[in-house]
Amino acid sequence: MREMKFRLEWKHKLKSNEKISCSTEWVQGETAIVMGEELEAGGKCSELYFYDEKGVTWNLREVKKLLTEIEEEPHEVTVYFDGGFIKDSAQAGLGVVIYFQQGKKKYRLRANKLFFEIETNNEAEYAAFHYALNLLDELGVRHLPCEFKGDAQGLLKQLEGEWPCYEDVLNRWLDRIEEKIKVLDLNPTFTVIPRKDNKEADKLANQALEGKEIFSKMLLL
Repeated sequence: MREMKFRLEWKHKLKSNEKISCSTEWVQGETAIVMGEELEAGGKCSELYFYDEKGVTWNLREVKKLLTEIEEEPHEVTVYFDGGFIKDSAQAGLGVVIYFQQGKKKYRLRANKLFFEIETNNEAEYAAFHYALNLLDELGVRHLPCEFKGDAQGLLKQLEGEWPCYEDVLNRWLDRIEEKIKVLDLNPTFTVIPRKDNKEADKLANQALEGKEIFSKMLLL
């Protein structure tokens, strides 16, 4: 699970009044706030700015407010997705598992859906990913890092821009997915995992094909 990260930049004032430009590596949000407070308290720092992973610039007060707001919204989001397919009926089962934190508590959302007019098993994977984004939208996930995990290597590599997509149907799904990511203003990462590590989402997809509709949110201890 990924938290929001920042890079700090500031001017350090020497005894000679000369100012030296300084910066940090990427650090977690809470660490960035602590560093910023200590730098300002030291009296040798000026022009302190925080840059997030999208290149947006913040000052210390704005970062504090941002992280307070995020704390009450779903964050530290990891999404597992999978799609199942029945060729004879052109039906797809979409399965999604979302792990996230809200306040100091951690949750797991499990959901599935039966989807029609699908042509291939590959298309079912794209539909499952898009369904996951719709669930994130309903949860109120916005402007955050988000990790997507699945065994659909082709889709994830295409979203990373590493592999081309030559099928018109799949390209249309890619356009919808990328547009939805843009609307939600997510900072996504894509991780290919073995099928054995995607059993939860796979089971949900198969249950959808069996007519078992599932939607549950559970507090994790």
